[in-house]
Amino acid sequence: MRATVIYGTQDIRSEDVPDPVLSTGGDAIVRVVAACVCGSDLWPYRGVVPITTPRRIGHEFVGIVEAIGSDVSKIRVGDFVIAPFYDCDMTCANCRNGVSSSCLHGGFWGADDQLGGFADGAQGELVRVSHADGTLVATPSMPAEHLIPALLTLADVMGTGHHAARSAGVTKGSTVVVVGDGAVGLCAVLAAKRLGASRIVAMSRHADRQAVATTFGATDIVQERGAEGIARIKELFDGIGPDCVLECVGTQESMEQAIRSVRPGGTVGYVGVPHGGAELPIRELFSANIGVNGGIAPVRNYIDELLPEILDGTLDPSAVFDLELPLSEAAAAYAAMDERRAIKVLLRP
Repeated sequence: MRATVIYGTQDIRSEDVPDPVLSTGGDAIVRVVAACVCGSDLWPYRGVVPITTPRRIGHEFVGIVEAIGSDVSKIRVGDFVIAPFYDCDMTCANCRNGVSSSCLHGGFWGADDQLGGFADGAQGELVRVSHADGTLVATPSMPAEHLIPALLTLADVMGTGHHAARSAGVTKGSTVVVVGDGAVGLCAVLAAKRLGASRIVAMSRHADRQAVATTFGATDIVQERGAEGIARIKELFDGIGPDCVLECVGTQESMEQAIRSVRPGGTVGYVGVPHGGAELPIRELFSANIGVNGGIAPVRNYIDELLPEILDGTLDPSAVFDLELPLSEAAAAYAAMDERRAIKVLLRP
């Protein structure tokens, strides 16, 4: 089969690799219908995360089950399934406590699992799924073609944006600022709207992303950054700031923007993957009673909540995909996102 392999900085290749095989009883083989490139995939692509040996890449996919192991009981051959960006069993204590991203027996795509098998990267034609009954969520029937992009967002970005909003305590009437206008930040706008926020500010300096944010429910756009951005946010919210800030980038600068924009007693929900030495200013948080909550999003725990709304059309995050390419052109997909010519690229095998 063909799959995407990263060799180093700006070196993405589509190659022939071995087909996956069932090996542990509880696994499944899924033929990928759609995958995509994530903002976090850009860190190794840019050389921020060093690549010492070539490895498979990609962690978001939907597809059709082609084979199942002898111990699989919930997932069936022919099911259309959504896979979160990690492997989980949904039976361990952490999964039952709502944090399946910390599954005691789980792992991540493109690496060996804890059972001795290989979990393929998502940017390929086929993927072996280690804990099929826990990881995969089957739709009630084969979805219409136009729903596939929206369903794909449940693998990561919609659930991650939702986690930012939940972590910050967004509820009916909340005032919200979203830091970051990538796919996760845009989905965080949509999540805040869904949870009933009364005012949502998207911090964005790009017209195409501002348009999506407005479609998703943003009531205001702030282009300023740093001290000017903080001052502008304070000005919009009675000089004190909003109830909640959703941090969807992961840099020191974005965390400072979030923490210094939220009102005293407010909460920052953070889901941006930390990099570049991002740290929390504990004294500042202490002095203003600011809460910080979040982390790696347990998107598998959210799929059951969000899936029905995507299937009935009341929730549609598909606009985050503004470019579609064949899997064979994965290198072009990475370049488009790295150069900010695309918000998020959908890949078709």
